[in-house]
Amino acid sequence: MRSILTGSIVAIALAVAPSAAMAKAKKHHHAMHPMHKMAEKSLFERLGGKPAIDAVTDDFAGRVLADTRINAKFAKSDPTRLVTNLKAFMCSATGGPCAYTGQSMKAAHDHMGVTTGEFNALVEDLGASLDKFNVPAKEKGEVVAALAPLKPQIVEIKSPATGAPLPAAFKPAPAM
Repeated sequence: MRSILTGSIVAIALAVAPSAAMAKAKKHHHAMHPMHKMAEKSLFERLGGKPAIDAVTDDFAGRVLADTRINAKFAKSDPTRLVTNLKAFMCSATGGPCAYTGQSMKAAHDHMGVTTGEFNALVEDLGASLDKFNVPAKEKGEVVAALAPLKPQIVEIKSPATGAPLPAAFKPAPAM
C-alpha cells in the first residue's frame, strides 16, 4: 500500500512539475481572486457521508461491545440506542446534517466510573475501525481531535485501569 501511495505521489509530482513555473507566475494573480480557491469539503463529506459514518460506527460499536477492557461499562445499555445515538453523534461531530438528540456526554456517562484507561481503550477501538476502512491519517486525526474534548466529560476516575465493572449507581437511558 505504501509503495502504491508513494508511486502515486511521484506520478502527481512529475505531472505537475512542468506547470510549476506557470503556477508561480499566476500565484499573485490567483491570490487576488478568492473565487479560484476551492472550499475544502467537510470532514463528514471527506469520510464518505452517512453510509461511511454508519459503517465505521457499526464496526466501532462491535469492537467496543466485544472489548473486555471496556464492555462491562455497557452492560446495562440498550445496544440499539447506543448505536443509533453514536451514529447521530458521529455524523453531527464531523459536520454532517444529523442532529444528535441524546443526553449530554456528562449526563450519559455519569456514575459509569469510566477510567482514563477505559477512555483510551475506546479511542484505540475507534482508531482500529477507522484503519479498517482505510480512513486517511488527516481525517483520522480530525475525528479523534473532534472527540478529544469530551474526555473530561466522560472520565470520572484518573487511572490507567481497564475492565472495571459498571458501578451499581449507574442508571442507563431507557431502551429504544
